Amino acid sequence: MASGTDPQFERRLAALVNAREPGVLQGGLKGVEKESLRVMPDGRIAHTPHPHALGSALSNEHITTDFSESLLELVTPAFARSAELMRYLTDLHRFVFRHMGDELLWATSMPCELAGDADIPTAQYGSSNSGLMKTVYREGLRNRYGAAMQAISGVHFNYSFPAHFWEVYADVCASRENRQDFQSRGYFDLLRNYRRHGWIVLYLFGVSPAVSRSFLEGADVGLDALDAHTLYGAHSTSLRMSDVGYRNRSQSAIQVSVNSLADYIRDLRHAIGTPHPPYAEMGVRQGDRWLQLNTNLLQIENEYYSYIRPKRVVRAGETPSAALQRGGVEYVEMRALDVSAFDPVGVNDNKLRFLEAFAAYCLLRSSPPIEPSEQQALDDNHLQAARRGREPGLMLSSEGRPVMLSVWAAKMLDEMTGICELLDQGDATRPYTAALQAQREKVLDTAATPSARLLHELRANGESFQQLGLRVSSLHKDYFLALQTPDEGRLSRFADEARESLQAQQGLEAAQRDEPFAQYLARYFAALPR
Repeated sequence: MASGTDPQFERRLAALVNAREPGVLQGGLKGVEKESLRVMPDGRIAHTPHPHALGSALSNEHITTDFSESLLELVTPAFARSAELMRYLTDLHRFVFRHMGDELLWATSMPCELAGDADIPTAQYGSSNSGLMKTVYREGLRNRYGAAMQAISGVHFNYSFPAHFWEVYADVCASRENRQDFQSRGYFDLLRNYRRHGWIVLYLFGVSPAVSRSFLEGADVGLDALDAHTLYGAHSTSLRMSDVGYRNRSQSAIQVSVNSLADYIRDLRHAIGTPHPPYAEMGVRQGDRWLQLNTNLLQIENEYYSYIRPKRVVRAGETPSAALQRGGVEYVEMRALDVSAFDPVGVNDNKLRFLEAFAAYCLLRSSPPIEPSEQQALDDNHLQAARRGREPGLMLSSEGRPVMLSVWAAKMLDEMTGICELLDQGDATRPYTAALQAQREKVLDTAATPSARLLHELRANGESFQQLGLRVSSLHKDYFLALQTPDEGRLSRFADEARESLQAQQGLEAAQRDEPFAQYLARYFAALPR
């Protein structure tokens, strides 16, 4: 609802306020996964192996790789306070930079200049069958979608509501469901409303309005030329989340419902069990070279890209959907944040606080099922916000009616006021209210958005996208190496974890040495739930 009120939202919020449960929304667990390309001092992608001192990308829980051997991924544990999360993420960066030699971490979501797909090395995870499976899966991504798209970086925010909240919320909703079913249903209410309203995250935090011309390899995608090496969208917020980036047509045949946990699992399993003719034509192997894990719509469940996912920590040998079926939804993973060139760790407290409040907003609102016709309009809203979000007078679609983005955004932020007040209870500094106010300023003035700021920097400095990325990446490295009073105990633990992860990889390789990979893979897929 972009116009009028949502009576259910107002009743639920009032009931939480009147429940007189101190800190009813406080203490939710927060974690971050942050990706960055390793690049050389001249700004070209690094072709060096994953640094040995960072441990095993297969077995290290906190320092790993994503698609490429050069695409570093830093993973924090879950914290109740965002300030603690940010300190941990800062310490991870300190540790990484101590062991990267003269290499840098690329400071933006859209990659550095690339010399085609062959310039992007696939991640390697050793000789164990589980490691080979991760590498072959990535070869499948390369062959299905191209490597350049997989070299884009992002920040994922993992969030779970505090355990005590669900008890109060069940009373508010007069629910008689068991705790697991009620919690899962609540998270799916959130998922549906994130699909309806999550375009605002792209407007507020998108910081990828420009891209190196080399990324597109000559394709005409309707962008303007800033200079000989840089293309941009005049009003774009997040090319990463547009049809230039992740929103390609390759997964258009895959429709995964978030109307219920059962529907979600059904659709995911259908996609990983349904052959796709173009992938069948490609084949699985060429001689001894593996091209992909299988010829289905999805090789594995993680291949499905969405703005937000329901999650549960998986047990050994368990798929994500099997974990959800076993224990219900434990947390959500919000995947739409660009890496910010203006924050050394790629994200900041205000973003995390806003997303925490936004999760509650999406949960408390009425959330009817999403029909296929509505889903198309929701997808288009996200695309318009990514491609044209700062365009004056831009109209989106809400319940079949046109509504101005700025009007809808301002209304949403006003409705979040009470949620931020609940999150601020007992804190005189009112950090959540301050985070909300910072977003209001971006709606009032598009020049305050990070996407506008990045374009301003490019123009003001006369820089290409590549030059800006290299300059900021160098500044970030200097920042981390110059930080005073590091937590040496934590850095020492990171070193211990790195050594232990290398030993764990060696153990896996020894244990799995005798089983042929083809046999391992056949056994893996035969054991999947149907």
